[in-house]
Amino acid sequence: MLTPDQARTIAEQLVEQATSAGATAADAMLAADASSSVSVRLGELEDVSRSEGQEIGLRVFDGQRSASVSSSDLSPEALAELVQRAVAMAREAPEDPFAGLAPAELLLQGERPDVDSFDPAEPAPSALRARASAAESAARGVAGVTNSNGGSASASASIIALATSGGFSGAYRASGHSTSASVVAGEGSAMQRDYAYHSARHLSDLEDAEAIGRRAGERAAARVGSSKVAPGRMPVLFDPRVATSLLGHLVSAINGAVIARQTSFLLGKLGERIFAPGITVHDDPLRVRGLRSRPFDGEGLPSRATNLVDDGVLTTWLADSAAARQLGIAPTGHAARGIGGAPGASPSNLTLLAGRRSREELLAACPRAILVTELIGQGVNGVTGDYSRGAAGFLVTDGEIGAPVSEITIASNLLEMFATLEPASDLEIRRGIDAPTILVPEMTVASA
Repeated sequence: MLTPDQARTIAEQLVEQATSAGATAADAMLAADASSSVSVRLGELEDVSRSEGQEIGLRVFDGQRSASVSSSDLSPEALAELVQRAVAMAREAPEDPFAGLAPAELLLQGERPDVDSFDPAEPAPSALRARASAAESAARGVAGVTNSNGGSASASASIIALATSGGFSGAYRASGHSTSASVVAGEGSAMQRDYAYHSARHLSDLEDAEAIGRRAGERAAARVGSSKVAPGRMPVLFDPRVATSLLGHLVSAINGAVIARQTSFLLGKLGERIFAPGITVHDDPLRVRGLRSRPFDGEGLPSRATNLVDDGVLTTWLADSAAARQLGIAPTGHAARGIGGAPGASPSNLTLLAGRRSREELLAACPRAILVTELIGQGVNGVTGDYSRGAAGFLVTDGEIGAPVSEITIASNLLEMFATLEPASDLEIRRGIDAPTILVPEMTVASA
């Protein structure tokens, strides 16, 4: 695989070729990656895979016209043809008054922050198999587990390089290690499936495979014997593994492109209180070893920690340069992109900070409630905020987690949910998006 310096040099040279060929501006992104994975099922090896690849994307501008092309062939001849094709395409593209690179004066200058996202350790296939087997074996060892969808382990490494004609050039490396298990508990029509996984940048930070497997088995076994619940209005608690979905709805609604199109239920809410006092939603692209950490954004702007929501107040939109021009604001450093096409906007390591009361205290505050551990379907209207999703979980009675429930629907409106929700104190930083248990005091619960 290429080194970061080699990747950055290729991106820089491609930008230089594009401007020499007549482009008024250009940027290039190169991504190279290598990954290995092993999966087992019922104690037997099921699959071993290894992949390596590299791809470069070039975006060129002819005034306010732009075009994007990409290639996995990095030979000089292929890149020269790529440049000619991109410039010709841009000259035929429609004009976009908001198109363009990030302002040069805002680009990251000087030393790049070190987010420690790369671990040189590369486990052998035998080590991956041992980890996958340990996870599945632990899951199958839980009482009530009757079948397995398998265990898996993987390791990966990647390099991202970005260069722009505005004067930015940078590259960074990242690695990933993960373990997962998925099993079935119960028999016949009462069978229930569940899973557990963990991912980390460094192998030393990865959770023990047996612990992951046991959690998968215990989750599946706990769901056996599920039933429906009597409909009505009641409190709903979102387990941490599904509570993060509420943050996903938030960031989708504050995306600058959505705001510019005026198709968000949070339109007009900037600077207003949309959560209860004390609620903070924090975005930190510079978290050391974070799964979504990055020293610069997809346009070469500095990455900075930001409170998207501070004391319940919405403080910012997420805007790349094009959306920022439409909105009349500065880009926010949240640009994200793939190899092809223009950047969009996306958060990095996103966290709903912990509240004051424990999960047990929130449960005890509810004479009758639903603890949701799985969400099904996509029934969320981003324009109105109307929320209706299939769910499964457990009935909570007088603070005690009781019988499993399934085939239910929970419904409300995100504006109301945001305004009234309370986070518990059980926050754990484990993913790219993290949240503690969340209590929404009242939702409509019905049989699906």
